[in-house]
Amino acid sequence: MVDAIVTGAGGFLGKRLAERLGRDGFDVLALGRTHGDISEERMWQELPAAHTLFHLAGRTFVPDSWTQAPSFMAANVLGTQHALNWCKRHKAKLVFASAYVYGVPERLPIQESDPVRPNNPYALSKHLAEQLCEFAATHEQIPVVVLRLFNIYGAGQRPEFLIPTLLNRIRAKQDIQVMDLSPRRDYIFVDDVLSAFAKAIDVPEGYHCINIGSGKSYSVQEIIDILQEAAGTALPVVSSCAVRRNEIPDVRADITRARAVLGWRPEWDLPDGIRELMKES
Repeated sequence: MVDAIVTGAGGFLGKRLAERLGRDGFDVLALGRTHGDISEERMWQELPAAHTLFHLAGRTFVPDSWTQAPSFMAANVLGTQHALNWCKRHKAKLVFASAYVYGVPERLPIQESDPVRPNNPYALSKHLAEQLCEFAATHEQIPVVVLRLFNIYGAGQRPEFLIPTLLNRIRAKQDIQVMDLSPRRDYIFVDDVLSAFAKAIDVPEGYHCINIGSGKSYSVQEIIDILQEAAGTALPVVSSCAVRRNEIPDVRADITRARAVLGWRPEWDLPDGIRELMKES
């Protein structure tokens, strides 16, 4: 029996988590896309037993979810049900990578008990998966830790996301073109996220749903300013002042529960994380 299985290990976060757990001394089986389709039972039947399943595999890019909703539901909802079935067979703990699911928040910072109102198909798929997790923990005694990950950044992230997009333009010495400078998000450095996953191994049995964010929010303009200061540039910034579909004006996580349950707090502030990202990428 291995210590841990990490699904989605071919991706940005999963690959780094498998490496982190290996460095920590765990015997890890890292699963990428070549190992099969998580929405098919056959893949799960072929997996060995393990103490903990870190389930990170799934579809993630919000714009794609509007045009490929069935694929998102298959991967993120059905895939999670298969993961839970596997955990039940092997009496394993599940640590599930969820996402921001609150929609437009009623208050800041956002607590885990606040209303969940997904406003895109990706967030909806993650919330449905969370409900499966809670049901399994409550009625089938599967230990589950759900980590609601806010805006992750770090080396190796897909170039379509905001910080890699901006960084690529800065490095190419191109004008920085964005839609809207005002939306604010809670950005959390990938190393802090990996630490939260590692600490989830020791959480007692039951169901735990936990925000993983920095507890601070930054606007697109502030992100650009931090990037340009780190790069030593002063490139022109052009905004089309176009508001995205279902835009959320501000996002900031309450991380009190993460401190209490995981004994976790972020170690990286955004300027330091940006500088580390630029060194690594």
